[in-house]
Amino acid sequence: MEKIDDKIFENSKETKISSIDGKVYEKLKEIKTSSNRPYYEKLKAQGKMFVRDRIEYLVDKDSMEIEDGVFARCNDEQFLPGDAVVTLVAKINGRSVAIIANDLTVKAGTWGTKTIEKIMRMQELAEKRKIPLIYMIDSAGARLNEQFDTFIDRRHAGKIFYNTARISGVVPQVSLVFGASPAGSAYLPALCDFVVMVDKNASVYLGSPRMAEMATGEKVTMEEMGGARMHNQVSGLGDMLVETEQEALDATKQYLEYMPQNWGDTVPLKEAIEPVPGKSIEEIVPENQRVPMDMYEVIYRIVDADSFFEFKELYAKEMITGFCRIGGRAVGIVANQSKAKGGVIFPESAEKAAHFVSLCDAYNIPLLFLVDLPGFMVGSKVEKEAIIRRGARMLSTVANATVPRISVIIRKAYGAGYVVMSGASMQPDACIALPQAQPAIMGAEAAVNAMYFNKIQSIENPEERQKFILDQREKFNSDINVWSPASQLFIDDVVPGDRLRKDLINRYELYCENRNVLEGIAEKKTVVRRG
Repeated sequence: MEKIDDKIFENSKETKISSIDGKVYEKLKEIKTSSNRPYYEKLKAQGKMFVRDRIEYLVDKDSMEIEDGVFARCNDEQFLPGDAVVTLVAKINGRSVAIIANDLTVKAGTWGTKTIEKIMRMQELAEKRKIPLIYMIDSAGARLNEQFDTFIDRRHAGKIFYNTARISGVVPQVSLVFGASPAGSAYLPALCDFVVMVDKNASVYLGSPRMAEMATGEKVTMEEMGGARMHNQVSGLGDMLVETEQEALDATKQYLEYMPQNWGDTVPLKEAIEPVPGKSIEEIVPENQRVPMDMYEVIYRIVDADSFFEFKELYAKEMITGFCRIGGRAVGIVANQSKAKGGVIFPESAEKAAHFVSLCDAYNIPLLFLVDLPGFMVGSKVEKEAIIRRGARMLSTVANATVPRISVIIRKAYGAGYVVMSGASMQPDACIALPQAQPAIMGAEAAVNAMYFNKIQSIENPEERQKFILDQREKFNSDINVWSPASQLFIDDVVPGDRLRKDLINRYELYCENRNVLEGIAEKKTVVRRG
């Protein structure tokens, strides 16, 4: 990225340009450097980067750069360079991206009249040119002294959120939360596809702790109200938590590697890389369905080495979601993690999966479901948390996904859990299974209790009662193996663990072949929904 510094300014003098042109370079130097900002030293003390340093770190070296609005409000009585926002187009990994970045050194990054206009223009450019859009958020919100010029009209602040919602699913939108995102602006990250938050610095909230205390009497810290860790672990608003701004910028580069430029494109193939050496799938997957299994180990046996990029790692850990490469092809993974809450689907994990599926569907990324779960959680607590409605959203999102889908039954696949994890009834391109798979309405324990409850209660001798229960469970388990549904063609194939990766590579190559022509990837636009 071109940087206006002393050297460039000196070069402009060496070319003997006119005095008028010289004033342009001098003005650009004043606008683009941090040396004239007293607040800059405070940024460094907080571990923050100057806005243009962030951009320079993110984009390609010597990247093409087109920046409009650089002179906004530079001639006002109060010098407000760029009106506290930098908006430009540059390149990341050789691909054009639009960037909207708050400048905290100008009026604490607050939104003024030209801030809003610049943001909207860059959104409109990104939509028109069909290129990804990156928001670097670090702002104290709207300027109250300019509210009547920024809040009510058709091209006032509200249209920023209108644009964000309308662009959803059209071009990838990434939100990097480096600092505050208060009040109405909190909806900006909430409407984006991928949200990265810097721990201890980022905060997103509708009302500050001070406002909450005035309104409700609640006393709460900033971290409890809207801190980065809270949003990544509890609310689910954050998709990745990082320690430094450099990590956030690096994550953005990685994320874009799994995204197309827009909804009408597909993610380019890369050269396939063999998985990292490790245990075989046969060694990883226990025969006993009740023994917890680490699904990450299975994932690493399937995906290209070092290609797994996890999405919402800290939220609803019983459900794993993330991007990867399988044979060089970008694929989205939805997997149950029995090491966390037995892999049971809770309201939060259903929404997590639904959000990720809609994201992959919007940008033409094939999906892989790895199934190992006893079903949905039951009880009054989850019913009050709307597990039916939120589970139905996951079901609907999977059913309406148009990208290639493959479901692999790793072990148990019981009840409605089998269905929402893209079981055969959800019409995937393929539903295959490992030899250990057990698809059924429910597990042996629950099934025996349901079928023989009265009989069990009638057996007075405790030892005889326990023997009857164990005998019936063993009989039930012998009936729910993979071979019966495979023989009935309910399951498309039973695949040994050592063949699974190769089988997936071949199937995705087939299911993605000529898809643009035969199915039309742009027949509909999928809006990416968080909740």
